Amino acid sequence: MDLITITDQLIKQVRPLQFGPPITHVYNPLAYALKPFKLYVKRFAKPPKEVVLVGMNPGPWGMAQTGVPFGEINAVSQWMGIKAPVTAPANEHPKRPVMGFACTRREVSGKRLWGWAQKKFKTPERFFSRFFVGNYCPLLFIEAGGRNRTPNQLRASDRKPLLAVCDQALRQTIEWLKPDYVIGVGQFAADRARIALSDLDVIIGTITHPSPANPKANRGWEGIITQELHEIGIRI
Repeated sequence: MDLITITDQLIKQVRPLQFGPPITHVYNPLAYALKPFKLYVKRFAKPPKEVVLVGMNPGPWGMAQTGVPFGEINAVSQWMGIKAPVTAPANEHPKRPVMGFACTRREVSGKRLWGWAQKKFKTPERFFSRFFVGNYCPLLFIEAGGRNRTPNQLRASDRKPLLAVCDQALRQTIEWLKPDYVIGVGQFAADRARIALSDLDVIIGTITHPSPANPKANRGWEGIITQELHEIGIRI
């Protein structure tokens, strides 16, 4: 089962899921931004990989716009050379518009992650020869006022069926990419990886999430995660 097939299956599995208050809007970039995501997979997801980095879920100005995990627009369009049509989600929040590659907002987390990759590896081909970047959950959750709500903040009754399908998709993805290391970008993703991949022969670790909401990330994130990767055993 290749990554496109896994993705198509995940899209179908999350479609009927329901999420109660305070969630009012749910975006699935794998559905409305599938074209750029498929380009990303076609170009950069050839197995085997040494390292798979796993984020939590899409950000409103990154993957929600481009379909690419941590998909800061300049990094995706200029560095990776990916640009494709993106439609709008069916139920769009007025404070979280989807403008695709015309969006002028920049996602700091994606800018940091892909900026680090570009600085260390220069070309996307060099980076993706060893690494791949994915997200554990494909959905972006938005409250009435426009605030993001992360998967770990969902009501338990809503969270349980979501985690089941995301665990399955993560496991299938790792079985396809065959990495030596699976690294959670943040603790939540690492914890889910340890559950979903408990009997697979992979080393699971954690690096600091690049979000500006994370105080540690604002104190030299590139140097911090390079050291964290070295301590896990990954040489940059």
